[in-house]
Amino acid sequence: MLNTLISLGLTRIEAEIYVFLTKNGPQKEADLVNTLNVNDQQLHHNLSNLQEKGFVNSTPKQDNIFFAVPFKKVLENLIEAKLEETERIKKEKTELLST
Repeated sequence: MLNTLISLGLTRIEAEIYVFLTKNGPQKEADLVNTLNVNDQQLHHNLSNLQEKGFVNSTPKQDNIFFAVPFKKVLENLIEAKLEETERIKKEKTELLST
Protein backbone atom coordinates (compact mmCIF):
# COMPACT_ATOMS: atom_id res chain seq x y z
CA MET A 1 0.00 0.00 0.00
CA LEU A 2 2.91 2.38 0.72
CA ASN A 3 4.12 2.24 -2.89
CA THR A 4 0.60 2.84 -4.19
CA LEU A 5 0.21 5.90 -1.97
CA ILE A 6 3.60 7.22 -3.06
CA SER A 7 2.61 6.74 -6.70
CA LEU A 8 -0.51 8.80 -5.95
CA GLY A 9 1.66 11.72 -4.87
CA LEU A 10 2.38 11.18 -1.18
CA THR A 11 5.84 11.32 0.31
CA ARG A 12 7.05 8.24 2.18
CA ILE A 13 6.36 9.80 5.60
CA GLU A 14 2.89 10.97 4.49
CA ALA A 15 2.14 7.45 3.29
CA GLU A 16 3.38 5.96 6.57
CA ILE A 17 1.21 8.35 8.60
CA TYR A 18 -1.85 7.56 6.48
CA VAL A 19 -1.33 3.80 6.72
CA PHE A 20 -0.80 4.06 10.47
CA LEU A 21 -4.05 6.01 10.90
CA THR A 22 -5.99 3.56 8.74
CA LYS A 23 -4.72 0.61 10.78
CA ASN A 24 -4.85 2.16 14.26
CA GLY A 25 -7.74 4.60 14.08
CA PRO A 26 -7.88 8.23 15.25
CA GLN A 27 -4.81 9.53 17.09
CA LYS A 28 -3.71 12.67 18.90
CA GLU A 29 -0.79 14.50 17.32
CA ALA A 30 1.36 13.94 20.43
CA ASP A 31 0.71 10.20 20.28
CA LEU A 32 1.68 10.12 16.61
CA VAL A 33 4.98 11.87 17.39
CA ASN A 34 5.86 9.20 19.93
CA THR A 35 4.64 6.23 17.93
CA LEU A 36 6.04 7.21 14.52
CA ASN A 37 9.33 8.50 15.94
CA VAL A 38 9.24 11.86 14.14
CA ASN A 39 9.66 15.35 15.55
CA ASP A 40 6.70 17.65 16.21
CA GLN A 41 7.46 20.00 13.35
CA GLN A 42 7.91 17.24 10.78
CA LEU A 43 4.69 15.53 11.83
CA HIS A 44 2.68 18.75 11.87
CA HIS A 45 3.91 19.66 8.37
CA ASN A 46 3.06 16.22 6.99
CA LEU A 47 -0.37 16.12 8.66
CA SER A 48 -1.14 19.53 7.14
CA ASN A 49 -0.12 18.23 3.71
CA LEU A 50 -2.29 15.14 4.15
CA GLN A 51 -5.25 17.31 5.11
CA GLU A 52 -4.74 19.53 2.05
CA LYS A 53 -4.58 16.44 -0.17
CA GLY A 54 -7.77 15.03 1.40
CA PHE A 55 -6.23 11.94 3.01
CA VAL A 56 -6.64 13.00 6.66
CA ASN A 57 -9.14 15.01 8.68
CA SER A 58 -9.07 16.21 12.27
CA THR A 59 -11.44 17.19 15.00
CA PRO A 60 -11.79 20.93 15.60
CA LYS A 61 -11.02 20.70 19.31
CA GLN A 62 -7.92 22.02 21.06
CA ASP A 63 -6.48 18.49 21.27
CA ASN A 64 -6.68 17.71 17.57
CA ILE A 65 -7.40 14.10 16.85
CA PHE A 66 -6.41 13.03 13.35
CA PHE A 67 -8.10 10.28 11.39
CA ALA A 68 -7.69 8.79 7.93
CA VAL A 69 -10.28 9.43 5.27
CA PRO A 70 -11.48 6.05 3.91
CA PHE A 71 -9.26 4.98 1.00
CA LYS A 72 -12.26 4.58 -1.32
CA LYS A 73 -13.19 8.23 -0.75
CA VAL A 74 -9.57 9.32 -1.28
CA LEU A 75 -9.50 7.48 -4.62
CA GLU A 76 -12.82 9.00 -5.69
CA ASN A 77 -11.50 12.48 -4.87
CA LEU A 78 -8.25 11.85 -6.78
CA ILE A 79 -10.14 10.58 -9.83
CA GLU A 80 -12.44 13.60 -9.77
CA ALA A 81 -9.46 15.97 -9.49
CA LYS A 82 -7.69 14.27 -12.41
CA LEU A 83 -10.83 14.45 -14.55
CA GLU A 84 -11.18 18.17 -13.79
CA GLU A 85 -7.52 18.70 -14.64
CA THR A 86 -7.98 16.81 -17.92
CA GLU A 87 -10.96 18.98 -18.86
CA ARG A 88 -9.01 22.15 -18.01
CA ILE A 89 -6.10 21.03 -20.20
CA LYS A 90 -8.46 20.21 -23.08
CA LYS A 91 -10.04 23.65 -22.80
CA GLU A 92 -6.63 25.35 -22.72
CA LYS A 93 -5.52 23.28 -25.72
CA THR A 94 -8.55 24.37 -27.69
CA GLU A 95 -7.98 28.02 -26.77
CA LEU A 96 -4.27 27.85 -27.60
CA LEU A 97 -4.82 26.17 -30.95
CA SER A 98 -7.53 28.63 -31.93
CA THR A 99 -5.16 31.62 -31.65
